[in-house]
Amino acid sequence: MGWPATVRYGIDPAPGGLALVQDLLNTAPAGPREPDLLDREETALRWWDEARTAWAEATRRPPVELLLAKTELSGLRTFRDALRLVATGNNSGDGATTDRDGWSLPLASVVLRMGADGQVRVEPRDKGWPAIASAALIEVMEAQRVDTWRRLKTCREPRCRTAFYDHSRNNSKVWHDVHTCGNAVNVRAYRDRQRVARSHPSETS
Repeated sequence: MGWPATVRYGIDPAPGGLALVQDLLNTAPAGPREPDLLDREETALRWWDEARTAWAEATRRPPVELLLAKTELSGLRTFRDALRLVATGNNSGDGATTDRDGWSLPLASVVLRMGADGQVRVEPRDKGWPAIASAALIEVMEAQRVDTWRRLKTCREPRCRTAFYDHSRNNSKVWHDVHTCGNAVNVRAYRDRQRVARSHPSETS
């Protein structure tokens, strides 16, 4: 058991409950060979069963019980993609997204509950996919409170967009893996320069 969507890309999960947000974002495919885990009811339910268990272990929350029907997958994918756009704003370092046209995040219905330890916790109140959305937004709020939200980014490589947690001291990482996505960007830039040089030889001599 663990964070199945994030582990499949070979990267470490974000700390605490923020890993739930990262894992939700990583249910999306990073490239044409990877499946979208929210495309089919079977894979979506399997993902959520593992992710909610990992979330409970990471946060000491009781596992969220809910049914995720096939008809709800579209809503969850729409939420995930909107949340990904918001997280991509962290890539610039200032949390601002460059294009917010067409995106929206739902209102999250939550309850405040005092546990046996005397601590008040925020918990999802909805059922179905909105409960997952509520859980994710609870963790975004908590990450913003402790100033870790800005470290959850998406890979700069447009063919990837894997969600990763930037552990660097100065929060400067831009690729989830510099050896794969970073090299791919450099190779494309090199080939572009070579094409320009071949088409304009006098300018490079």
